[in-house]
Amino acid sequence: MVDVAKKETMDDITFRSDTVLSDVHLHTPSKRHLMVRLNTIGQPVFLSQFQFLLNKNNCESERKNEEELTTENMGHQTRGGKELCDKGSNDLDFLNKNGREANNFKGIEALLDDDGDLEVVRRPRCVSDPEVEDLSRDKVYPIILTKGGEDIFEAAKQESTCNNIIKIEHTMATPLEDVGKQVWRGAFLLADYILFKRDMFRCCTVLELGGGTGITSIVMAMVAKTVYCTDVGEDLLAMCEQNVTLNKHLTEPAGGEVKVKELDWLKDEFCTDCRFFTMKLSSLDCISSCMQQTTTLSLDSVQYPGAPYSWSEAEIADLHDHTTVILAADVFYDDDLTDALFKTLYKITHNLKNSCTIYLSIEKRLNFTLRHMDITCEAYNHFRNTLNDLENLQDSKMKYTSEPIKLAFCQFLVYERIEQLELWKIIAEPLI
Repeated sequence: MVDVAKKETMDDITFRSDTVLSDVHLHTPSKRHLMVRLNTIGQPVFLSQFQFLLNKNNCESERKNEEELTTENMGHQTRGGKELCDKGSNDLDFLNKNGREANNFKGIEALLDDDGDLEVVRRPRCVSDPEVEDLSRDKVYPIILTKGGEDIFEAAKQESTCNNIIKIEHTMATPLEDVGKQVWRGAFLLADYILFKRDMFRCCTVLELGGGTGITSIVMAMVAKTVYCTDVGEDLLAMCEQNVTLNKHLTEPAGGEVKVKELDWLKDEFCTDCRFFTMKLSSLDCISSCMQQTTTLSLDSVQYPGAPYSWSEAEIADLHDHTTVILAADVFYDDDLTDALFKTLYKITHNLKNSCTIYLSIEKRLNFTLRHMDITCEAYNHFRNTLNDLENLQDSKMKYTSEPIKLAFCQFLVYERIEQLELWKIIAEPLI
């Protein structure tokens, strides 16, 4: 038996990779990035604002068109949120509109230069053209706060009281082990689906695994009752808690609450403020064999009572008694962590009193590998294989059913919904 004290944690995993930067931070339409401070390990922390594109009538229209859209058209909803939500148009409308604009240029005669080469007359790009503004992607030039920065930060907090703005503290260009401190497109995709299906999530108790900056949990708390936003690392959890505080104007009117907690997928127990507690564990080896055992866990070697972001017995009981939704946004980039996440899902769903629906967003990232001498999506392939293993697992107590969700819903946040983004639903149902 492996000694629990010697098990590595999620923080201990060493990644062999260069610094990475999320596309959300690399390209953003005319938004400010304010550097507000340095975190405990010296990384610059930025404050960014993201605007909701809330339009009830247009979203209802999008709902009616959901079944009419084909899978091919669903992969191309990437041109910007305004076309999809504010103007109530789908991909077919967008393509048809572009076609009409192209026809307007048929009357322009082609010109030839002295050598007989074709000179194409192009319409000048007008700055006032709203479509040009919406589709453009400007490079981010962070505004660094120096002297008097606290006043600017307080002003930014005052601006965030607008109900269509979400403010998020984050870092940029981090090592792979710190990617949770950035905002990723998968979180936006999951947030879109939550707002689109907000009636389905209303008053639910929700658990998010790998919550990162907390943006998905904050959006969920706009409709749900209680959201447990979990991750590892005190610095990351403190940043997440700060984001929850910054966006109380979004969650408090609906009565939603976000509780930031530590949950390490590579450990067999919750980080709790109690010395001992008994819970039923299920040990899943590579999602292929199931062994269940009841264990009394001693947490003296893990966390002391009153540890930051620890769980109380009441919170663990509430999680097991009332949770019906589990979320994970863009956390499938390392095979070991993917295995650990699915083991965690297996253990948690076996301890829930109710059936549970799990929503997972993932982005297929293409990489050239020397092993295959080709462009592959190894992390995505491992995710799909592990998902299939979970679904085909012979379990006498739980049944898992997975299916992809068609991306036929409108965007509520401005980002590129590229065709490599996917959203999956897993239904975990007890057989007894």
